[in-house]
Amino acid sequence: MTDTKVRVERPAVVLHTRPALDMDEEQFFEFCQLNKDWRIERSAEGDLEIMPPTGGETGNRNLRLTLQLGAWAERDGGGVGFDSSTGFILPNGAVRSPDAAWVRRERLSGLTAEQKQRFLPLCPDFVIELRSTSDPLTPLEAKMREYLENGARLGWLIDPEERKVHIYLPNDQLEIADKPDNLSSEPILPGFVLDLKPIWEPGF
Repeated sequence: MTDTKVRVERPAVVLHTRPALDMDEEQFFEFCQLNKDWRIERSAEGDLEIMPPTGGETGNRNLRLTLQLGAWAERDGGGVGFDSSTGFILPNGAVRSPDAAWVRRERLSGLTAEQKQRFLPLCPDFVIELRSTSDPLTPLEAKMREYLENGARLGWLIDPEERKVHIYLPNDQLEIADKPDNLSSEPILPGFVLDLKPIWEPGF
């Protein structure tokens, strides 16, 4: 007898704040520090998007892909990898926390020590979003397009249930890889190849 997985979509809780409340960057950062049990993003329009903690399978998958990206980034040295708890202030004003991200080192060198301790005021060069069984696809697709519109050079939306990777490139280019065993990020991240076999199968 095999387990049958049912996708039950639970979109993020969206709180509209403007014009009643309009937090600046400092206030929003402090708001997030007061609510660390929640993953909170902010749209360009100022709406707060609140997501609960992930389930076990998604958390394990996220760890596996972050470990691969982090290990490559340490070896390569040309940039810095970040996990899902990192906030980025995009040029359009949105604050996003991709599941994994990478930024070229020269883009980080100009930041002050204080900026590095808070949400980073830039869009990553490379972003990964991992779709869980509760994530509706449409908002994730919109988020991926937002990354590219704000300066990302490559984005991967990984859907483990469908075993597909949506590959986002500048100028509205979209490719879909069906059941790949691995995926190359050339030429944006030279030498980084994500092994997807441990992402497709939960580690426990």
